[in-house]
Amino acid sequence: MALFERDRDIYTDRDALREDYQPQELVGRDDELSTFQSALQPVINGEQPNNIFLYGKTGVGKTAATRYLLSHLREDAASYDDITLSLNFLNCDGLSSSYQVATHLVNELRDESNQISTTGYPLAAVYDMLWEELDALGDTVIIVLDEIDNIEDDSLLYQLPRARANNKLSNAKVGIIGISNDFSFREDLSPKVKSSLCENEIHFPAYDANDLIAILEQRADVAFHDGVLDDGVIPLCAAYGAKDAGDARQAIDLLMKAGDIARDQDGDTVTEAHVDQGRNALERGRIEEGVRGLTEHGHLVLYALLTHAVEGNTPVRSRDIRPRYTRFAELADRDPLVPRRMRDHLSELTMLGIVGVTERNEGRRGGTYREYTLDMDVKQVLDAMSDTVELVGIHESVVDKALDNVDIDMTDAA
Repeated sequence: MALFERDRDIYTDRDALREDYQPQELVGRDDELSTFQSALQPVINGEQPNNIFLYGKTGVGKTAATRYLLSHLREDAASYDDITLSLNFLNCDGLSSSYQVATHLVNELRDESNQISTTGYPLAAVYDMLWEELDALGDTVIIVLDEIDNIEDDSLLYQLPRARANNKLSNAKVGIIGISNDFSFREDLSPKVKSSLCENEIHFPAYDANDLIAILEQRADVAFHDGVLDDGVIPLCAAYGAKDAGDARQAIDLLMKAGDIARDQDGDTVTEAHVDQGRNALERGRIEEGVRGLTEHGHLVLYALLTHAVEGNTPVRSRDIRPRYTRFAELADRDPLVPRRMRDHLSELTMLGIVGVTERNEGRRGGTYREYTLDMDVKQVLDAMSDTVELVGIHESVVDKALDNVDIDMTDAA
């Protein structure tokens, strides 16, 4: 008897639920796709490409829309003899400087026998190599910089959009597509960079439950056998996805996890109970992964926000989180960060989906500010932060939710 046998009772094509699956059509993004398509139209006209900046939370379709439209752009441009189009994608995750991004772009454009080291060159020399490689491509070049907010300096974001105007390029017409999950990123750009990089801005709002139902139904038609999903499964996955900041990726992952649980349990249908089991498993894993990647100060900021959440004080402004964060830092024998760096950690927690943020505008008197909430289960976050809680002590607000697996004294951090 074979140890492994194919199981086809639940899925027809499970890969249709994976992140790299490209549906034939994108649903729920008609307005954004129309605006995006118009911004790309100069390519087909043989003109200088626009620079386009896409922003919105994780899982709202920015990268999917980019890949979808650029695949069509490549096909349509091929029908014109006078257009040579080169598309180049680079995910900037882990690349924190213009130097790192520029060297990676050079190596993306070169063959394997002609790669350069990622250290040791003057930045100006790397730029010269980049201009040379781009000009060798000729005609129209689109460079997609996904997670562009990881780049901490403005140099490349200034140089690339202006390379042709500054006579760095003579053949290539380069357009930049920047994609960011960080709402504050474009606000922090210098005016000279913002004016060119954000030439065309497209905001991708969160999906609502109806959008997510349409997306899930599209994937489910390909992924599952007919009749396998109970009627309430897709609406429940969509409701959870809408609650989780309108994140389509999370909703699709939840549907796949529910299907996997049903298959592992030798079921012949996927039920709402499987969805709830899947949500608990995914949320626990997401919290653990997100918290594990935080710095020590990121843990302290999160712990401070969590205690406010338990006390019912959220949404809460960063200025009100700061006193408790400062106290926790002192208990941990660490120097508190300045307010801006503390807010950077709140932004990171927001991008991870652990914390929610709402923009408030009180007009000329009150100004604009952000309020934060904890978007995850308190007990699960506490469990993932056991080392930090052990270092600082259990705050009085979370005594009733004290960790089962950690022996910790009460703290006087009020």
